[in-house]
Amino acid sequence: QVQLVESGGGLVQAGGSLRLSCAASGIIFRFSTMGWYRQAPGKQRELVATITSGGGTNYADSVKGRFTISRDNAKNTVWLQMSSLKPEDTAVYYCNAKLIATLYWGQGTQVTVSS
Repeated sequence: QVQLVESGGGLVQAGGSLRLSCAASGIIFRFSTMGWYRQAPGKQRELVATITSGGGTNYADSVKGRFTISRDNAKNTVWLQMSSLKPEDTAVYYCNAKLIATLYWGQGTQVTVSS
């Protein structure tokens, strides 16, 4: 059974930082592309960042230069370091794992950025 468990969300002032973590189990983590997505109220879920098994990264234009995705295959963990947070970053953030054609999702963690 695949489990993705996010943590690290919370309330932060604009300009602040947060670090999200996602611990994976039940999956061959080192072969998986890992990602972070977010969904704000009334909006569709959108890509934030992804990292391949080889360490290649991809970011949404809205977070480039502010967010950093990283992973540790020995710990089966992926992180999202978020800096210079803006109120528009407020959303539920979801961890995602992609292995071949199968997608897995975590339960999400709330990030709220106050102005």
